[in-house]
Amino acid sequence: MSSTSGLKKRKIAVLGSRSVGKSSLVKAFIENHFVDAYYPTIESTFAKSVTYKGVEYDCHIIDTAGQDEYSPLNTQYAIGIHGYVLVYAITSRNSFNMIQIVYDKIIDFCGLQEIPCVIVGQKCDLVQDRQVEAIEGQRLAEANKAAFLESSAKDNHNVGKVFETVLAEIEKRTSTQSAEPQTSRCVVM
Repeated sequence: MSSTSGLKKRKIAVLGSRSVGKSSLVKAFIENHFVDAYYPTIESTFAKSVTYKGVEYDCHIIDTAGQDEYSPLNTQYAIGIHGYVLVYAITSRNSFNMIQIVYDKIIDFCGLQEIPCVIVGQKCDLVQDRQVEAIEGQRLAEANKAAFLESSAKDNHNVGKVFETVLAEIEKRTSTQSAEPQTSRCVVM
């Protein structure tokens, strides 16, 4: 399959609780290095061309502000998004519990049954402080028909694989549908 018709555009939203390593994961992917300092993210969008299975993708990655169970879902995280990376820290049970809440918000907002999604247990370099076992992340992903990985932005473990996997999840669902995200089902009131 060649990409003679130009790059395929894909918008990917990275969501999760505060301080779970969303920005570190995105920056490690985009800039190929780990940023040790923590600055709370309001929101940033990054662009990177990615070749996956011989096809070149123009990926726009939205690094979002941390979510909590009471924060409303911003419409731009639901409309026009092709795939989602939902991040928790393996060192935080609360951040893991937030993943289902955020997933459900997206599903409810868009009126879909499932979304192209990768659930990521970030900070796997901190195994000595682990509060969430990998099998728990795997079970959560299976229950939501999502992919699952553990990663470490600090050690560059599975960083690229997270974004390859979300592209695979997107393509798995768009191969039978149109290549554009389902925006018509989302209603803003």
